[in-house]
Amino acid sequence: MLMIRFQRIGRTNDPAFRIVVLEKERAAKAGNIVELLGTYNPRSKALTLNEEQVKHWISKGAQPTGSIHNLLINKGVIEGKKVNVLPKKTPQKSEEAVAAEAVAKAAAEAPATEATPVPEEVPTEDEVAAEALPAEEAPVVAEVAPAEAPVVEETPAETPAA
Repeated sequence: MLMIRFQRIGRTNDPAFRIVVLEKERAAKAGNIVELLGTYNPRSKALTLNEEQVKHWISKGAQPTGSIHNLLINKGVIEGKKVNVLPKKTPQKSEEAVAAEAVAKAAAEAPATEATPVPEEVPTEDEVAAEALPAEEAPVVAEVAPAEAPVVEETPAETPAA
């Protein structure tokens, strides 16, 4: 499988890249390239690119790497969405996931304005019990006061004699 990828050239701390077509299994530093498509300097953002050849190789099935794909989209060579090239430790959320979280958050914060209506035909258990007993024998529910917690007195801690 052919890949369109960067081949690093340049001195230490001064990177520059060739944009090359090569086999996926081959290392970019090996030098066994199929074709040189252009160069890119990330410091000056200088890009020289043979756009016709890039389109030609993509039509033949060559796959651009994520960074090359995003660069080609920025320069208008190809159209489409950018690819996330960040490490997998910090994945970016897709637009759908962000929208779903916003809807869920709004639903949780909003008060429930429409409660499920209880049909009036079905009486509650208390109403059934009150109807079964005559008014004089209806149970009286008394409120029970909570028991007070016992008070524990704390004794001062003894200090060891020196």
